[in-house]
Amino acid sequence: MLRIEGRATKFCDRISRRSFIQIGGLAMGGLTLPQLLQAKQQTQRPQSHKAVIMIFLNGGPPHQDMFDLKPTAPAEIRGEFQPIATNVPGIEISELMPRVAGMMDKFSIIRSLVGSEGRHDSFQCCTGHQFRDPKPQGGWPSMGSALSKLQGAVDPSVPPYIDLSQKMAHDPYNIKGPGFLGMAYSPFRPDGEVMSNMTLNQISTVRLHERTSLLEKLDTFRRKVDQKLVSETSDNFTEQALGVLTSSRLVEALDLEKVDPKVRARYGIDDPKVLGFDPKMGYQALMSRFLQARRAVEAGARMVTCSFADFDYHSDNFGRGRKVIPLLDQGVAALVEDLHERGLDQDVTVIVWGEFGRTPKINDKAGRDHWSRVHAGLLAGGGMPAGQVIGSTDKWAEAAVDRPVHMQEVFATLYHNLGIDTATTTIPDNNGRPQYLIERQEPIRELI
Repeated sequence: MLRIEGRATKFCDRISRRSFIQIGGLAMGGLTLPQLLQAKQQTQRPQSHKAVIMIFLNGGPPHQDMFDLKPTAPAEIRGEFQPIATNVPGIEISELMPRVAGMMDKFSIIRSLVGSEGRHDSFQCCTGHQFRDPKPQGGWPSMGSALSKLQGAVDPSVPPYIDLSQKMAHDPYNIKGPGFLGMAYSPFRPDGEVMSNMTLNQISTVRLHERTSLLEKLDTFRRKVDQKLVSETSDNFTEQALGVLTSSRLVEALDLEKVDPKVRARYGIDDPKVLGFDPKMGYQALMSRFLQARRAVEAGARMVTCSFADFDYHSDNFGRGRKVIPLLDQGVAALVEDLHERGLDQDVTVIVWGEFGRTPKINDKAGRDHWSRVHAGLLAGGGMPAGQVIGSTDKWAEAAVDRPVHMQEVFATLYHNLGIDTATTTIPDNNGRPQYLIERQEPIRELI
């Protein structure tokens, strides 16, 4: 592992424990630093690649108030929001989502998602597995970690799996990691401290002397670790650290200061206190993360995840919905519109969903409680057919009555869009036993 100290330039055995950058997960194949820089100069942009952006709506979004409204149901079921027509005849969604409605021909709605475990946890949306299911030693890896293992990096300086979610106070909400694959396949989380540490030109000459000295030390370090390291995990940490330090691609992708103001404005303004929570709790409406997600996959990431606000509306469901859902509508619409304008709609799949739905009946606090029998999801891009609704629910949106779609079928579809056949692809666990990515291996037929 490479560590560059805040007040030191020593490497290998003489290095102290305090470090400001520890990054893992990519392969460089033994290149020296000059060779890597030469290769980077010759290849200015990563090759075209498939990717997934997952927007995790932590808390359980109310499907009856977003994608599956029931205007003829009793008042205690239908709630306060009205359906509006979309640009696809016959499809209606919430009045709080006019931007998505205006480009429904670029989306598909699944109204009949089943298989939710009903836990306030990102585990199922990240791995495809239920938490209570039997699991291999070390646990199931998230999809992003599996992609890192199966497909590696598109660009040596861009981690294949990036999590742009804010740290959330309810820990199970936070995006999951590598499971039995080990820390080398963890998501890279670029918080403020790490971002500043990643920028090589911010390192003072006092800390690292001159660029020539750094070059020599990095190459010496590389030769020594090549001789010493026997652990694949440690080697991967080292390789990604070297890759990031020799390129500003990821920093530039996540830095929105130089983005065209018109593009930035399309995504909307961040609202850290959208629901009145302390921003440190992590339930913020950060519109900029949608734009960063697009820029990250364009730079070379294979999977980017981000959470958005909070949807656990046991009380004041409609007041909170009026604050959050329009912002989600703007961010998702801008993201998908941007992908199409930049020619990425065939390569990048967008999935917007949460861990379960909400009760059809409104409680005495004007809220909706947890409901795991059915919920909804929104998909776009990936070269998939769009402008359709898959499945339906009964008159109160409490159960799937037509074309139930299991959550694992969504994963099979995402993997399919990435060129991975879940029926034949396995990853060895810690005991060397091959593990299939998911049990239900057929993609959603309407989307392929």
